[in-house]
Amino acid sequence: MLHAKNAAKKDSRMTMPTRKRRGFGQIRRLPSGRWQASHMAPGGRRVNAPDTFTTRKDAEAWLAEAQTDLSRGQWHRPEPPRKVDTFAAYAASWLATRKLTPRTADEYRKLLDGHLLPAFGSLALDEITPPKVRAWHAGLATGPTRKAHAYGLLHAILATAVADDALTANPARIRGATQVRRARKIRPASVPQLAAITEGMRPAYQAMVLLAAWCGLRFGELAELRRADIDTRAGVVHVRRGVTHPSTGPVVGTPKSAAGVRDVAIPPHLLPAIEAHLAEHVLPGRDALLFVSPHGAHLRSDSRMHDEFRAAAKAAGRPDLTFHDLRHTGATLAAATGATLAELMARLGHSTPNAAMLYQHATSDRDRAIAEALSEFAGAKVVALRRQKAVTG
Repeated sequence: MLHAKNAAKKDSRMTMPTRKRRGFGQIRRLPSGRWQASHMAPGGRRVNAPDTFTTRKDAEAWLAEAQTDLSRGQWHRPEPPRKVDTFAAYAASWLATRKLTPRTADEYRKLLDGHLLPAFGSLALDEITPPKVRAWHAGLATGPTRKAHAYGLLHAILATAVADDALTANPARIRGATQVRRARKIRPASVPQLAAITEGMRPAYQAMVLLAAWCGLRFGELAELRRADIDTRAGVVHVRRGVTHPSTGPVVGTPKSAAGVRDVAIPPHLLPAIEAHLAEHVLPGRDALLFVSPHGAHLRSDSRMHDEFRAAAKAAGRPDLTFHDLRHTGATLAAATGATLAELMARLGHSTPNAAMLYQHATSDRDRAIAEALSEFAGAKVVALRRQKAVTG
């Protein structure tokens, strides 16, 4: 019986925090394995260190510094431990201080609510570790693009936390996690296929298909084009705005990138169709939209027009083709004329940091030459710009 009582006392001592008396102050090891230091302050009240320590040596160093300060009359009561934000609180602050387009803000909010906050929202920032991030990423049940976007947002928020000294290092360290491998290989439409798709659309939307394919405009740019943006005399479409549709409603703003503000030369063979569209399907007035929904509003990416396009593409033997793929078709056709990378990027309004220096060399004269060469495709005559220049020059 006595043996059992002694054993119980021994087990009880093993589960309690350990203390060791010393000349100044007190150090104890907590159940977590970290070390806590404290000492008596003037007035007879015990003061704990504002933080616990990884090693006993660190705790002893803090006590030694406090003892020195007391002996010199320079001691001040330690500040209370700094409160570490939860990921949810920090992410809300991060989102509120960013200058984002309504569509981007809406997308970030969806990524947070759908993927990040359920996993990390209640955790303090310093509780988010690389193993937790890897486990979350491995179990994220969504498409590859959305998975990459969710990880990218997590990495961006935590990178700002590092810059704010709220974290010492970014725990989101998965190599290549922001890169997306294209799920399908995009095959551009041929000229005969484009003609068949255009014929398969209702007349009010035929010019939209033509501008998307031959001028490489984005859907949001096309949906916000107005009568004043088309100069049929000069053969140019002025891209100045785009429309997006966040959950709060349609928002008109600048194009997707700075390079998106551009003048695109219209291939001459399209001009009769564009002029006919302006005359037959666009209301009077400079601000009249070129392409509208049946209710006279901005076209959306989920509108009936897309249903018509899918049906027309299927009838043309290209059920794999999406409306956005027309932009890839435009890039391929323009590249086949002999256009340089700088000219292609300028025409498409596509911007990347690595290519930014190339864009400034593109000129409107070369864009006009590209447009004229594109019309050669419509007549089944492929003419390379560089070869044409050598012949005429």
